[in-house]
Amino acid sequence: MAKICLCLTGKTIARDLEVLDKYRKYVDVAELRVDFLDPDERFLIRRFPELAGLPVILTIRRHMDGGNFVGGEGARIGLFSKGLAFAEADRRHNFAYVDLEEDIKVPSLEEAARTFRTRIIRSYHNLQGIDADMAGKLRSLLHVGDEIAKVAVMPQTFEDVRALYQAARSTADVEKILLCMGHMGANTRILAEYLGSHFSYTAALGEEDFPAGAPGQISPRDLVKLYRFRSLTPQTKLYGIVGWPLKVSSSPEFFNTVFDSERTDAVYVPFPSDSIGSFMNLAEEINLQGVSVTVPYKETVIPYLNSKTAEVESLGACNTLITVPQGWSGANTDARGFSDSLLDFIGKKDFKGKRITIIGAGGAAKAVAAEIFRLRGKALVLNRTQLRARELASPYRFASAALDDRGAEMMNGYNDIIVQTTSAGMDPDLEGDPLDLYSFKGTEVVMDLIYKPERTRFLSRAEAAGCRVLNGRDMLIRQAKYQYSCFFRREYPTRIVSQ
Repeated sequence: MAKICLCLTGKTIARDLEVLDKYRKYVDVAELRVDFLDPDERFLIRRFPELAGLPVILTIRRHMDGGNFVGGEGARIGLFSKGLAFAEADRRHNFAYVDLEEDIKVPSLEEAARTFRTRIIRSYHNLQGIDADMAGKLRSLLHVGDEIAKVAVMPQTFEDVRALYQAARSTADVEKILLCMGHMGANTRILAEYLGSHFSYTAALGEEDFPAGAPGQISPRDLVKLYRFRSLTPQTKLYGIVGWPLKVSSSPEFFNTVFDSERTDAVYVPFPSDSIGSFMNLAEEINLQGVSVTVPYKETVIPYLNSKTAEVESLGACNTLITVPQGWSGANTDARGFSDSLLDFIGKKDFKGKRITIIGAGGAAKAVAAEIFRLRGKALVLNRTQLRARELASPYRFASAALDDRGAEMMNGYNDIIVQTTSAGMDPDLEGDPLDLYSFKGTEVVMDLIYKPERTRFLSRAEAAGCRVLNGRDMLIRQAKYQYSCFFRREYPTRIVSQ
């Protein structure tokens, strides 16, 4: 079973031990990153395994490999020697592992490690991308058969992430650590067991003066509590969410909480992808059972569907993928999630008599417009590109305009409710406000489909004017419950989990 390794990056041994104690119940192994220690502290590393009280990896990562060590190679070899010297018969007092890069060939170090059963991790780091033959690279690392091969790469595209999964499958016979660094590769850390990785490296995120050991590391608490890492097996069913940049999503928390409550052997994982095509190929290769689709792929995913619901057919937008014998079936749960949430908020059964402005003309806006029409409302669609606004509005005989002075003026006839559907205001565009030309009167009901941050600049401005405001959190939960029903073909278990 894959183990959770906490990277210790404090400036002092005492600080490393303090943080280790805080996270001890979540981890199996600690990595002492000597390259982060203050120079004087590096002389104290020999006693660290005994003080730590669990298996420890000795690592002194060079700057060229993404670490902090900038001294000469002779000094680094000397530090390795100090860490492995005076080994004791009680193995718990020695380093359990030592990380040596592929180009380090120091027979005395390797002999000292093997004599006292310290396992060698033979590592390779590529901070610029991935190698053409990842599987071959992994196999070439092993100098001796008892070593553990480690490859950590920084993907430049999601196709690089897919290549890592392919390399994992073709090296099932190799004892290895295989991961993608950075935001795009977080799923490889969660699915370490699926990949056959020996460790998943984690970071004490949020600790003062305690940086992550590498880009993309996850908190050990999140691995255990959110992603249920210890219960994952190669047979665990995989679900996920795809989008770009996908830096914010509460869907993993929702679904993994349900899975845990139901004792379902499944996990829900984020897949930030810059290409819907590359993701769909990976989804098929790793047998994803269901996928939530978010911006910007709700429309571009449709050509990959083998079948689709009537809602997807009419809307031209899909936010839910379900695996079926013929391939992928697409559904849309945004529409019901939106109308359920907004109608509950305003205390109405429909939108009859309401004149509503829709900001945006993407996949989410299509669901919003369809529901307003179905529930007897009238709407104005505003979008940066007037043509797209007109295309969305036309089937429903809604008004349309560009996001300009004229559009803002037209809103005066459609401002009972304002619904913001674009990504403006979402990280990293926190200052974005798609409607800065409009001055709120305080009588409008204003809904922003964004839920993180809780108050976008747009929503804060409306609230300050006295408007009743609603963010997208409630809609998210409602549409996720409908997605659950799509994935499992049964009702959401309200009595088990209350969200």
